[in-house]
Formats: sequence, structure tokens, C-alpha cells
Amino acid sequence: MGDSGGFDECFPTVSACRLPSWVKGASNTPLPDHGELWSQVPRLTIGTSEYGHSATCLWASPAPQSDRSSPGQPDGPRPYSQAFPFQFERKLTVRRDGSVTFEYAVQNDGEARLPFVWSSHPVFPLTDSSRIVIPEGSRTRVWAQHGVDLGGPGAEHHWPRFRAGGKLLDLSKPSVVRQDFACKLFVDLPRTEVVVALEERDARLEMHLHGRQVPQVGLWINRRGWPAVEQSFLRRRAVPHSTIAIEPCLGAPDSLSEALGAWDAAQWVEAGSVARWAMMWRGVRTRDEG
Repeated sequence: MGDSGGFDECFPTVSACRLPSWVKGASNTPLPDHGELWSQVPRLTIGTSEYGHSATCLWASPAPQSDRSSPGQPDGPRPYSQAFPFQFERKLTVRRDGSVTFEYAVQNDGEARLPFVWSSHPVFPLTDSSRIVIPEGSRTRVWAQHGVDLGGPGAEHHWPRFRAGGKLLDLSKPSVVRQDFACKLFVDLPRTEVVVALEERDARLEMHLHGRQVPQVGLWINRRGWPAVEQSFLRRRAVPHSTIAIEPCLGAPDSLSEALGAWDAAQWVEAGSVARWAMMWRGVRTRDEG
């Protein structure tokens, strides 16, 4: 994907970290950037039903060292150890009315509780017309900031208004905040049905969620404030992007170790149990094209 676009599934962490020593069965285990799904090719099943066309992706946790010779598992060294045995399934269905449903299930195949954060990670262009729609007044916490002072990591605000350097900023319209800034925020959603949306002129992408299933949404707002690095044959150079990621998620922040620590927002699956959640996306027009 890179920083310029795409859609990732991040589990059981988003940023690289090491599990705390008190986590039973996997203490001090390192977890890779984007989690354990990003570098795997899932098992894919295509289907058609009365509801529409579907694609089901099934990921399994990396095999232990002793299982490298198992069918379907590549030989050679693994850069990260298996933290927990699990299966992660996403069923995506394109329905007849044009909406898209996402159904998730995580099965804990181990003997200990499995802690995790999950984040969908869709990245979109950020333009002068971009507007973010999230229930007003929702608690919003800062995880990272670049080129703007939002109070530092852990600072709390109420969406969409942020106090910064004596000014009151409205982050629902990132283009009017300032040039060259980036930030990662986490918004706690109401425990009811909610709509999170990204608007571009007369187009609106809606994410229909229930706050009891999907309790947070992450926001990565990058208005040329965080450079990506392009690698060529002769040199590396920083290439700033103007992008936005609106990320329905379970748990916060991006680091599972921090979610298990001060943020106290990690999710858990009991041994032998399955956790399930879902969301629905649809595109609409905000006004008649005529």
C-alpha cells in the first residue's frame, strides 16, 4: 500500500511493538509493523448468494518454528515469532443495492487469552474539499502530531474542535487548518449505531458502524506533513503526500503494547472463543447532480 493509498487489515497490532512481560503465553514477543496479516497471502473463497457477490479471506497466525515444513508454509527464517495461534476471517459482500458489508471473525486457537487491536486502514486523497463526518462531541485523543501542536500525545479534545496554540481548530475540514501538518487521532464512538463519512464535493462515502462492536475510529490526517521515502537506484528522497485514512478500529492506539498500558483500550478474545464484528459502506450523493 505505502502511504499514498490502498486498504490494509492490521491485526493484532498496527505499529511494531513488543508485548508486555505480563501477557500470558506471549510475553516479550515482538510484533511487526501492520501486524501479522499484512505480509501473508490469505486463503480466498469467492461466492454468490441471494444477497450478492462475496469474497472471504482467511488468514492464520504464522506457524511456529517446528511447523515450517507444513503444507503451504514457506521455508526459511521468520523475522517475527508467533505471538498467538489464531484465525482471522473477513467476508466482503457487494450487495445488490451497491452497499458493501464487511463481516469479521477472530478465532483464538490457543490456551491463553488473546489481546489485540484491529484497524482497517483505507487511505484516500486529501483535497481542499475533503470533509470528515464523525458524531460531534466524541472524545478524541491525540497519538501523534507533526507540524502542529494539538497538546501532545494523550491530549483529549471533543470532535471536531481542537485547541492549538491559543486557537480553536476545526479538523473536520483539514485543508483550512494549516499547510504541512500531520496527526494521528483516535475517536471514541457512541455505543449506538453511527455513521462516519468522508465527503468530497457532492460525493459521500459512508461507513455504518455500531459503537458496541466497533468502539473507535482512527484518523490519520497528512497534509504534506509526513514524508514518505521513495527508493530509486541512485538515491532516496522524501515525498510528502496529502492523504487521509479513516480507520474503523477495535482498540487504541496503533501500538498493542500501549493499548495494554496507559490507554487501557485493548480488546481480548478468550481461549477457544470467537470475536465477531461488522460494518457497512456505501457511496451516496449529497446533492442532485442536475
